[in-house]
Amino acid sequence: VGSGDNGGDALYAGARLARRGAGVTAVLLAPERAHAGGLAALRRAGGRAVGAGGGTGAGGAVGGGGVEELVERADLVVDGIVGIGGKGGLRPDAVPLAAAAERSRGAVVAVDLPSGVDADTGEVRGTAVRADLTVTFGTHKPGLLIDPAREYAGSVRLVDIGLALPAEPELEALQHADVARLLPVPRAESDKYRRGVVGIAAGSARYPGAAVLAVAGALRGGAGAVRYVGPAGNAVIARFPETLVSDQGPKHAGRVQAWVVGPGAGDDAATVAEVLAADVPVLIDADGLRLADASAVRARRAPTLMTPHAGEAAALLGVDRGEVEGARLAAVRELAGRYGATVLLKGSTTLVADSGGGAVRVNPTGTSWLATAGSGDVLSGLAGSLLAAGLSAVDAGSVGAYLHGLAGRLAAGGAPVGAHDVAEGVPEA
Repeated sequence: VGSGDNGGDALYAGARLARRGAGVTAVLLAPERAHAGGLAALRRAGGRAVGAGGGTGAGGAVGGGGVEELVERADLVVDGIVGIGGKGGLRPDAVPLAAAAERSRGAVVAVDLPSGVDADTGEVRGTAVRADLTVTFGTHKPGLLIDPAREYAGSVRLVDIGLALPAEPELEALQHADVARLLPVPRAESDKYRRGVVGIAAGSARYPGAAVLAVAGALRGGAGAVRYVGPAGNAVIARFPETLVSDQGPKHAGRVQAWVVGPGAGDDAATVAEVLAADVPVLIDADGLRLADASAVRARRAPTLMTPHAGEAAALLGVDRGEVEGARLAAVRELAGRYGATVLLKGSTTLVADSGGGAVRVNPTGTSWLATAGSGDVLSGLAGSLLAAGLSAVDAGSVGAYLHGLAGRLAAGGAPVGAHDVAEGVPEA
């Protein structure tokens, strides 16, 4: 238990447990600065308090192996070390208690958020408490929604305690009703152009499957038509004969309302440059991210959606992959601002940020089984079809990620899944 209001909440929780007959011991990191009201309530209820050093200055003695063993043997551990004001990881004197909580045989419940995680960024620096359940108050904190901190939160229960909330959230997540409202649905008078025609510039002699999977994502995403340009035309036609294939460059592909460029493209920088020069929305993925000229991306007037994973984002930012994975929120915002584009940062927590600022969207769907070759190619085609249908880059990215994650979850059913299974699952999602 820490010395702030978070510690006070833990002490009041201990008092309620003691009144119900539980044996409760509070381990105080700073006995002289413990929350006075919470500590008094705990003692009135029959609970005891000890100092983290094992002394008796807080009103109780510790037997056996000291406070760490006490924590390890507890049936329930309530984490109230530090709350939303904590920055930079746990203090050294709190680290052994967090480690003991992880070794505990009982359940670990965090008050508001696990101690040691950054509430604002989702970063974890050093040791942090790993909770089975986090009871958070008022609103979800970014650190509960974004990895790596999300892994430490366990199940999250939101409790409304009447707090005044900011008008503009830092993060937002689409729900099923939001997706249903945004998703383009053809009407009786719709033709292929009203539904959206998407161009796919992808694949190579080495990676023809990337083209096939991107086309699959676009078709299953509802595109009115798909125009493909690239060296994998035979493979695409064999799988999807409805695709309009050209063996010439993007300029000769015919009318398109959005382009997807990059999946499996190898070193075809000329095609990437040609697509970026088009005055329609463009999604850049995979090899396209490496080949795209940054100044050409920034100079575009039509919407641009970039879809890197952590490794690609790190290369674009000139940092190590670990820096991106450890600070995903900062990375996606930095990329969006640097390139003047909308950025969808793929990963265990997929984030969508716009260069104009505003709330970052966090995708609530998905499964770890989506970490499979070709999954990102399907997503690029799917989101590209939504761009062609007229959605903004932010909406196309976030709706595409939502459907992609849900399709993956449905297709997997708790078992391994291939990228083609994900594409086939999109209509059901």
